[in-house]
Amino acid sequence: MSKIDKVIYTGKTRTTGGREGYTKSDDGRLDVKLSPPGSNGPGTNPEQMFAAGWSACFIGAMGRAAKELNVTVPADVAVDAEVDLGSGEGGFFLQARLAVSLPGLSRETAQAVVEAANKICPYSQMAHGNIDATLTVSV
Repeated sequence: MSKIDKVIYTGKTRTTGGREGYTKSDDGRLDVKLSPPGSNGPGTNPEQMFAAGWSACFIGAMGRAAKELNVTVPADVAVDAEVDLGSGEGGFFLQARLAVSLPGLSRETAQAVVEAANKICPYSQMAHGNIDATLTVSV
């Protein structure tokens, strides 16, 4: 397991009520009503927030990877993230799919950027070996 030498940022939240509650960050920028996945409730769910966080982080990691590869990430880069909550033998599990769009880059360059970003992104690192996650690339 990798160890942190220097903390860059700490996200702090307080959640009450579980999947039918609220979550709020200590700075008040995040203030979200929660609802169970698939319900008609007014809130979001942890799987949606995880997908949003991972995809945003992955775009940042692609920017860093592209810089190291001497290429530019296109302005219209996008990541469509899907996070599934499911059950299986032994309990509940997550699985995820990231569909990365890097228009204007060659397939080879886009693939190199995504592979490098997958090694940089802390969300990807957290997922490796812990959940089934797949990456697809389109240009």
